[in-house]
Amino acid sequence: MARGFESKSVESQQNTDSRQDRGGALTPEQRELKKKREGLELSRRRVVQEMETTRSTVRRASLEQALAFLEEELAKL
Repeated sequence: MARGFESKSVESQQNTDSRQDRGGALTPEQRELKKKREGLELSRRRVVQEMETTRSTVRRASLEQALAFLEEELAKL
């Protein structure tokens, strides 16, 4: 017998829940470290994107300093 739409939806929700449970096995310190790394990586991507579009040499210098700082912080992690 074919499964209905609702049973597929329930199954996909259960799969999502089980994936989240595996992610919950991290310690609070590991979660904090992961959160910090993701924030730094997001900031780095934004800075790189801004560097590609800026025309101001002063702004570019500021962005280069920010990028160096972010890469240094990521290296520490």
